[in-house]
Amino acid sequence: MSVFNASSSPWTSRMLSVLRIVAGLLYFEHGLQKVFNFPPSARGPVPYDLFTLTPGFAGLIETVCGFLILIGFVTRGAAFLASGEMAAAYFKVHILRSLFPINNMGDNVVLYCFIFLYLVFAGAGPWSVDALVRRPRARPPETPAQRDEIPAIRPRREHLEAS
Repeated sequence: MSVFNASSSPWTSRMLSVLRIVAGLLYFEHGLQKVFNFPPSARGPVPYDLFTLTPGFAGLIETVCGFLILIGFVTRGAAFLASGEMAAAYFKVHILRSLFPINNMGDNVVLYCFIFLYLVFAGAGPWSVDALVRRPRARPPETPAQRDEIPAIRPRREHLEAS
């Protein structure tokens, strides 16, 4: 058995979780920098206004969706929104500078867009809140009342036949 065989390796799903955590953390940092100027930008603080497209609405999406993707909670929905935001950012801002992502500083935007699009279809992986929520819960042991073994609760045969 080879670890490089995707169908038999337990690391395939684990590395999906690692990819989600790293991408979510970096995306969350982008949002924190736009909204709270943390970590402080080398270019200086950008005034934050919620009712603008950037940094306002984009910073809010990046902060909230980045955190949700980081912890793996409602990952598919958060990744769908984040992927769409990155596609819009590329076509609204970056492509105007140059056609090529390396020249228009949009290479990270393209990577985020497609990583998040992948997470929409692949899900969060095993190390996530989503996995904890959908994990089957252990059934509690049956009590005598559930098995109808308590004589006071069980209807007597003669009462059933009389009615």
